[in-house]
Parts: sequence; structure tokens; C-alpha cells
Amino acid sequence: MSLHPKIIDLTLDRMWRLLEALGHPEGDLPPVIHIAGTNGKGSTQAMIRAGLESAGHRVHAYTSPHLARFHERIRLAEELISESDLTAVLDECERANGDVPITYFEITTCAALLAFARAEADYTLLEVGLGGRLDATNVVDPILSVVTPVDLDHQHFLGDTLAEIAGEKAGIVKRGVPVVVGRQHDEALEVIEARANALGAPILAYGQHWHVWEERGRMVYQDETGLLDLPLPTLPGTHQIDNAGMALAALRHLEVGEASAQAAVVSPDWPARMQRLRSGALVDLVPDCELWLDGGHNPAAGHAVAATLASLPQRETHLVCGMLNTKDVAGYMRPLVEVADSLTAVSIPGEAATLGADETAAAARSVGFAALTAASVAQALGDIASAQPGARILICGSLYLAGHVIRLND
Repeated sequence: MSLHPKIIDLTLDRMWRLLEALGHPEGDLPPVIHIAGTNGKGSTQAMIRAGLESAGHRVHAYTSPHLARFHERIRLAEELISESDLTAVLDECERANGDVPITYFEITTCAALLAFARAEADYTLLEVGLGGRLDATNVVDPILSVVTPVDLDHQHFLGDTLAEIAGEKAGIVKRGVPVVVGRQHDEALEVIEARANALGAPILAYGQHWHVWEERGRMVYQDETGLLDLPLPTLPGTHQIDNAGMALAALRHLEVGEASAQAAVVSPDWPARMQRLRSGALVDLVPDCELWLDGGHNPAAGHAVAATLASLPQRETHLVCGMLNTKDVAGYMRPLVEVADSLTAVSIPGEAATLGADETAAAARSVGFAALTAASVAQALGDIASAQPGARILICGSLYLAGHVIRLND
């Protein structure tokens, strides 16, 4: 951080300089699948990885942010990067960079690319950090691009309209490289299609080239090669059906066998995405309650979480919420008013950009919540459990809060 105290500074100049000093490891990666979008990137990546691994492929994967440990960001084949390997590549990047300014995300992305280039694998899955066009991951020549649903988020970096944000996300589309496009608002789809057409990139778009839906408790996927009748995704939430559709479209393009389709939807483990916490210190604190965790933080995520809660068996539901001050807090909370009985606001420990608990509670009240504050997640859980034994409690609002909760619950 001392090399560049500004956390986000979108440009690729520093990346190209350091990659050149490292011998251009981005040119030695196993075939890359590059994933951008506002929501669903991580879940879609996890499903693609599960499908590829079930077919016997070794897969590198890069994701951000991490929840409990930095190592979660870099998966070498089937294992998270080891402490010794991580230390070695970070040291090498630091020596190559010297004292020249570079951001935290840029230098750690270079370290990941260096590690991927030196470890044998069949595929590399790269998740964009923010945006796409100027994201640090956008230094690769992929064999496939994926653009998940685009929505309003990070407007202060990416633009104020869906069209502007979609333009940044579509910046990962490369000349002649096929692109899987998830369900989009018309305004965003128009921009993505224009970019792909200008570059001669074949489009595999939801609703045009492939379809996915729920039918009689099963998931049905259909494209020009045929129909798949599969179990519903194990990752909770109706939005995961769309994410599974994007993963299946990618796997079908890669000509991975049909047997891997089921693994893609039933095998992934993706923490803090409507995750039921069943054991651990926090669960023991409220043993009679049903405890859930989700890291979504924008209006689209609020709608997805609300839909998931509405689909669960009826039970009194209370939220424990902490958010960053860069987010559309009211926009996230508004869909949740109809499915939750109260909201207890907390600050996110250790995060300089956290919204204070009082401000979060005020935002919740502005959209109709009965809102309280608590000094910590543990206090919030204890207060809810004392007042409403047996309630459903969802801790939500930020991946940074989710990481704190995972560490507390360990």
C-alpha cells in the first residue's frame, strides 16, 4: 500500500510495465476464460471450474476479494496457493517492481499470473476485479470471455448509466474470441453486442443462443446442440439458475462432456453466497436460530437475496447488515423490506470505508425497516436470539463483513 495508497486507480500502464519486467508471464498461461460482470462472476466461475474438474481437467482460478485469507484468490490447479509459493511470487514481483508506484490489486494480480504461468494446468479462470476494460486482469488473450449480468455498482469508477458500465465490462471482449453473455437489461445488452460485433467476436447470449429455466423442481438448459435436464443448483437462490446457464454455455462451447454438466451445478462450494452456516462459534452462540451469510452489496444483489429468502420456508427473519460507504445502501435494502422483520446495523471491523452502524440504520429506516444498531456481529446475534428465539438470521451487505464473520465463526 505504501507504493500506491490509492486502492483503485484504473489504468493498465503499471501492469504492462511490471509484466515486462517479469518476462510477460501472461503470455504463458494455460488457456484463459475471462469473466466480467456486476453480479454472479464468482458463482459462475465456481460452476465452470466444477464442470472442468469433473472432466479431469486441472484448472487455475483467480478471484477477488478474499473472505478470510488472501490465499483464496489464487487457486493452482485444485489447491489454494501455498504460503511458500505465495511468498515467493510476491517477493519476486516486489523486487521486479522496486519503488515504482503500483496498486495492491495490480501487484498481487501480477503475482497470480506468475504463479499460474509456472504451474501446469489445462485452463485458467480469471475473474475481473472491477470493471473490465482497465482492470488489471485485462492483459490476457483468452479463448473465451464471459459477461455476467451488468447492473449499477461502482458508478464513481465505471459511469452513471447501465450503458457506460456495460461498456467497461465489455472491454474484456477480444477480437474473434467468443463471448458468453448472461441475462442483461436491454440497454446493457445493446452495448455488449455492439462491442462484440465490432470485433467479430461470436456471441452466445442468453435468450438467443441458449435458454435456462426451472421446471418441476429441476433445471432445464437448452441450446442448439440439445436439451439438458438437471438438478437445481446446490448454491441457493433462483438467480443461481442463470449463473448455471452461463457456466453450461461456456462448458458446451469448450466441448466438455455432458456428464460434467451435472457436476457444474451440484458440486460448487462458494462461501458467502446465501450460505447456511451450520457449525462454528457464531452458530453455537445462537443454537436455536437458523444462521445465513451473504456478501451481496448492490441493488441487484438485494433483489436476489430477497427472492431467495421468499423461497425459503416461512420463518421470522432478521438481518444483521454492514456496508461500505461507496455502495447504494438504500437501493440494496429496499427489496429486503418485504421479506425481513428487522435490521440490526453494524460497522465492518477493520474497514476504513465502512459505513457507520448509525448511518446504516438510518438508511434502513428510510426504506421502511425497523432498525437497531449493535457494537458487533456477536452482540447483534445475541440481541436477536434473546428477543426472537428460533428466528432466521441473515448476516449481509458486504463481502468484507462476510470475511469477518467467517473468521469469527472458525
